[in-house]
Amino acid sequence: MKKGFTFLGFFLVLQHANAQQRPHYTQYVLNNYILNPALTGIENYTDVKISGREQWRGLKGAPRTMYLTVHAPLGKKDYKTSATSYPVPGENPRGNAYWADYTASEAHHGIGFTLMNDKTGLYNRFSAAVSYAYHLGLSARTNLAAGFAAGIQKIGRNGAESVFNDNDPVDPAQGNTAAVYQIRPDLSAGIWVYSANYFLGLSAQQIIPQKVSFTDSSGFSLVPHLFATAGYRLLLSEDVNALPSVMVKYISPVDPQFDLNVKLQYQDLFWIGGSYRYNDGYAAMIGLNAGNTFNIGYAYDFTHTSLNTVSKGTHEIIIGFLIGNRYGDTCPRNVW
Repeated sequence: MKKGFTFLGFFLVLQHANAQQRPHYTQYVLNNYILNPALTGIENYTDVKISGREQWRGLKGAPRTMYLTVHAPLGKKDYKTSATSYPVPGENPRGNAYWADYTASEAHHGIGFTLMNDKTGLYNRFSAAVSYAYHLGLSARTNLAAGFAAGIQKIGRNGAESVFNDNDPVDPAQGNTAAVYQIRPDLSAGIWVYSANYFLGLSAQQIIPQKVSFTDSSGFSLVPHLFATAGYRLLLSEDVNALPSVMVKYISPVDPQFDLNVKLQYQDLFWIGGSYRYNDGYAAMIGLNAGNTFNIGYAYDFTHTSLNTVSKGTHEIIIGFLIGNRYGDTCPRNVW
């Protein structure tokens, strides 16, 4: 029976990997840079994020993801000046003094890099990329950013992971237990519109379609992944803000996937949230902004698909550092 569950889980993992070649991120709203290079250098400081995700815990061969992202602005000036010559209109209609002085950023550049390792079943993908973005003020309170990221990805297959028992140590469909890999170029691009109370983004990852093959009889194609994201800040009281957001992901030829999120934040100090992924499951989230230099977020996902018979849920943690935060913000100003 245990062997049957292991095989079922392994089959479902490989089925998932075939349709989804990039990791899931429950807490994407904390680091949209991981999806969209247009956010490169969006804040006044160097933004560092470290994250680990253990998906479908307890299931052999389930996805495991770790990443490091770092990005910073170049030539960015004090955000208290207007990006255009237009006057900043009236009082903040939201009634939140913190956002009343918000103005669009001066035009500036941003640079960054990403390191990521993602393992699913037999396959492991390590990627490294550098990113660039340019931010331009559209009005007194709104910015447009466009960016791209370029790098390489090392995609490997470890045949030893196909060992199911001592009597049959090699899966014939995989050829042998040798560890092999291939290196492929990687390219992403995106745009991002942001203001004091909303954001809109569109990005594409893995833009270059490519074939990856480890044996004469097996292989798969790397296909583009498209992401659309949007969010809005709502003032519920002087102390509590709500941020509903949505992410739509499209990977041909499967149907689009929808993630709906809501985040409730108290005085920019701590927050709780929830998420629903269409036809997949739910998640609970919690986080803390510790002073003006450190923040942390945690999410727990549980699925209502067939995987819930063999999975103990998904854990995701993200730790952020605000290096060179000269303005003393206890919460990111442009990435909420």
